[in-house]
Formats: sequence, structure tokens, C-alpha cells
Amino acid sequence: MNKVIVTMIAIVVVIGAIITAIAIFGFDQKQEVPNVVTQMSEEEILDDCTDEYEVLKEQMIKANSQEETLSPNCSLTMETHYLKCGHTTSKYSDLPSALVNLTKEELQKQYPECEIKSFASNEVILYQEKEGECNEHYLVKNKDGMVAIYQILEDGSQIEQEITGVSIEYLPETDKINMQNGIRVNGKQNLNQLIEDFE
Repeated sequence: MNKVIVTMIAIVVVIGAIITAIAIFGFDQKQEVPNVVTQMSEEEILDDCTDEYEVLKEQMIKANSQEETLSPNCSLTMETHYLKCGHTTSKYSDLPSALVNLTKEELQKQYPECEIKSFASNEVILYQEKEGECNEHYLVKNKDGMVAIYQILEDGSQIEQEITGVSIEYLPETDKINMQNGIRVNGKQNLNQLIEDFE
């Protein structure tokens, strides 16, 4: 009797396994998605939205490609490097109205002798080199017993700028000797300091 029960259980298990295998195998085949090939049409679809998009796209490209221009409130800095003395001076000013709305290339045409060091709508820095000396060089010397200040120009010539109220006779002997040939001073700050020392 035990053999009959064991044999029946074995048959039921084998049949159950076969049914389960068929169910799983059959289910997998049903789930396969057929390979669908989609073809793109060569025909261009046009409508009002497409036209508006193209116009908008063209406007955006133009806006992004526009070069930066100078605004009316732009500041202009002119840096000049003098080769003889090695000094660089900077002059600041408002942008001349003739230069408003110029691009970088247009500005370069206006100042062909300069290099554009910085270009932005609100600030431009131009750089140039010149022979000679900057106008920040002075010669302090004796004129009729008084301390006189001469400005040395770019070409090396001297122009009398001021005769101070300082008398030469009260200066130390070394300063008196130096004043015969003139004492060269660079920059207004150093010039003012020298005159203060004499007073």
C-alpha cells in the first residue's frame, strides 16, 4: 500500500511539473513583442506653429550674435606708456558721444594707434606707447636766488612752471650745489615733498 501511495505522489509531481513548464514556456512566448519597424516620412510638416518657431529661432540667433556696443555712460581710460622714462600714465574721461554704440572693431578703427586692453559696454581701456617722457618729470633749480620748478616735456625741453617763495640762501650747502645743475624729481607727490623739505 505504501508503494502505491508513493507512486501516485510521484506521478502527480511529474504531471504538475510538466503543466507548470508548459504554462511558463507558453506565457514567455505570448509576451514576446513583435519587432516593429517605423519608417520616417520624408515629407516636411508645415503649419503656423512651425513658421512662428522658425522666425523666433532666427531672432534669437540674431540677438545672441549681436556684438557688444558702448553705452552712453561708458568710461574711457587712456593708458600711455612712455618709452624714455618707463612710466605709464592713465587719463580717465567720459566716452565722447561720437563713440556711443560702436563695436570693438569700430572703436579700433577710430584709434588705430592704440591697443584695446579692455572692452565692455560700460568701460573701455585703451593702451598706447609713446617715445619721450611723461609730463610727470620736474627739474628744481636756482633762478635768481629762488627755488624754481620746471616741467620737463615729452620732447625733453623744459618749461618754467613756478617760482616758489623759497630762498636758496637758507638751504644746506649740498642742496645749494645740487640746485646749480637742478634736482630731477618724478611725480607731483615727490615734487611737493621736496619743496616742503626746503621750507
